[in-house]
Amino acid sequence: MDDCPEPNVRINAGLPVVLVAAIALIDPDGRVLIAERPEGKSMAGMWEFPGGKVEEGEIPEAALIRECKEELGIDITAACLAPFAFASHSYEKFHLLMPLYLCRKWEGIVQGMEGQRTKWVPIRDLNEYPMPPADIPLLAMLRDFL
Repeated sequence: MDDCPEPNVRINAGLPVVLVAAIALIDPDGRVLIAERPEGKSMAGMWEFPGGKVEEGEIPEAALIRECKEELGIDITAACLAPFAFASHSYEKFHLLMPLYLCRKWEGIVQGMEGQRTKWVPIRDLNEYPMPPADIPLLAMLRDFL
């Protein structure tokens, strides 16, 4: 176990756990959709996988279906969501648990419904965009998979 890098996890830190579901939409050219966090939100200007907070009594798949409709104007179904990986990251005031799902099929044309910029990016170029710390470990896994 001496070879394992120290994770960004404060064991028993007493931080509230926030469950956020994220999606890696993959187009026919193998590009991944990222969205820019808007002004006024924490980490504004950073790029992230779309998604959002899982509400009480909601499952991650339902949260993604809701968020994709609200934020991107597209319809997805649970059958088209493939669980892929997850992030577990301690921020200053909360601990984020974020399952990442892959999706290659949806209805509609992606657009930033809340004024956020979106961009289709080749997987090899994702590291050129500043991302929240929790998203960064997911990039290597996604790159290896695609």
